[in-house]
Amino acid sequence: MTGEQVTVESLYAVTDEELMLMSFQNPELRFERNANGTLETMPPTGGISGNREIKAGAYLLNWVESQDLGEVFGPSTGFRLANMAVRSPDAAFVAKGRLPEGWDEQEDKFINLAPDFVIEIRSKNDSLAKLKAKMEEYIANGVQLGWLIDSKNQQALVYRRDGSVTQYPATATLSGEDVVPGFMLPLKKLL
Repeated sequence: MTGEQVTVESLYAVTDEELMLMSFQNPELRFERNANGTLETMPPTGGISGNREIKAGAYLLNWVESQDLGEVFGPSTGFRLANMAVRSPDAAFVAKGRLPEGWDEQEDKFINLAPDFVIEIRSKNDSLAKLKAKMEEYIANGVQLGWLIDSKNQQALVYRRDGSVTQYPATATLSGEDVVPGFMLPLKKLL
């Protein structure tokens, strides 16, 4: 999801703590910090987008828990990437053993790592170019696999750690490949 940009006066002028406080004070909005210090606000999604987000997370969660592969996170979770951006993918997976010690005891802190796998769902008003750039940023900062679900164009773009991007039609079944072993999902379920 993309939203309105607000430029901050100096690079990283908004600390993690200030960003978390803004999020608590404005629960109807989601905030992300770009690597260049700008903030993006994401207004609440419409019913269709919210439904697709929860389905993506639920399918992923069910598989990951059934296989004891790690942890799954929803769209309100902030991940601080190596480039200092704070991102909140629509669904994210972190493999077992990769989460920092005590991560589950810090309710008011962002997770200081890149997830292994992310899913972004394009909403009706999202810029495809911005979402593609976000997916490239994820990969450049350590995400191994990312699915960009583009219902407007009835396709998915799959980003991989080697920099390759593959476009899949609505009839495809997407795979978690070696990042989320065994996870398969017919794309139609998220369109």
